[in-house]
Amino acid sequence: MPDANAPRLSILDLAIVGHGQTPADAFDNSVALAQRAEACGYERVWYAEHHNMAAIASSATSVLIAHVAAHTSTIRLGAGGVMLPNHSPLAIAEQFGTLATLHPGRIDLGLGRAPGSDQTTARAMRRDPRASDRFPEDVLELQGFLRGESRVPGVVAIPGAGTNVPLYILGSSLFGARLAAMLGLPYAFASHFAPGLLLEAIDTYRNEFTPSEQLAEPYAIAGVNVIAADSDEHAQQQAEVVRRSRVARFLAPGRELSNEQLDALLDSPQGQQVLQMMHYTAAGVAEEVATYIAQFALHAGVDEVITAHASPTIDDRLRSVDLLADAHDPVSV
Repeated sequence: MPDANAPRLSILDLAIVGHGQTPADAFDNSVALAQRAEACGYERVWYAEHHNMAAIASSATSVLIAHVAAHTSTIRLGAGGVMLPNHSPLAIAEQFGTLATLHPGRIDLGLGRAPGSDQTTARAMRRDPRASDRFPEDVLELQGFLRGESRVPGVVAIPGAGTNVPLYILGSSLFGARLAAMLGLPYAFASHFAPGLLLEAIDTYRNEFTPSEQLAEPYAIAGVNVIAADSDEHAQQQAEVVRRSRVARFLAPGRELSNEQLDALLDSPQGQQVLQMMHYTAAGVAEEVATYIAQFALHAGVDEVITAHASPTIDDRLRSVDLLADAHDPVSV
């Protein structure tokens, strides 16, 4: 039976480009996924900024959000997140101000300070190596633009000013937790790929939280990889494909490997380290996955779980979205 006290449930969509597919296919899949999430009652769908990664097509995050928003009606959409040091606060305020003007009440803006890429790609983006050090100041500058209280004399975000797009701080360390607490903003921890400091970060965030104009009490989100299927056998088969592809993506990008080579990678110390990134993964039938989600939320002390449905094909991802929604009762807004 659904649990009335279950955490809110959302989706992180990386706009995965499957084997033999193109970014256009990935965008079609993202629309289908968001439409299904909307029909099933999920809280929101977020898209992450990554660069120079052949399997991830969400690099132009605000453009993808606009496309999906035009094909949905009610579900919240946002960045999970925009890597703010790659951009000027004014440009992001204008982009998300535009989105909020076109789709009022539906847009979120999650902010991270990592490059979302390797160092060579960061240089190609003209990223200032010192930009991460200015992240707290840039968050405040962006917030000012969106509130219509610009911190830069004579400069106004148009569109953007007065839209008050809600901000979220993303992170996988104590830095983001402390910043979110200090600014009184919601905090989202990237435990779907960086599980190590989850408990300490959420505890730090809650203990140090200071109320703000946006948020009176702490609100914490954490990520889980999810594969819900009609049978445990099918779920485990999918999970094995995902583990192999994840290790190959990190350790042998662009190479076609045999099963024997993949197994050797999986068993290597580097492969085991990549697999550890997927520590928080729920794979099984719907009831097992829903139970895992509920226990994870209690374990981590979070209000919302953002699920990265990891199935290799869009049909299986849509089925996973359906099954989890049926077994889990997100708290109504």
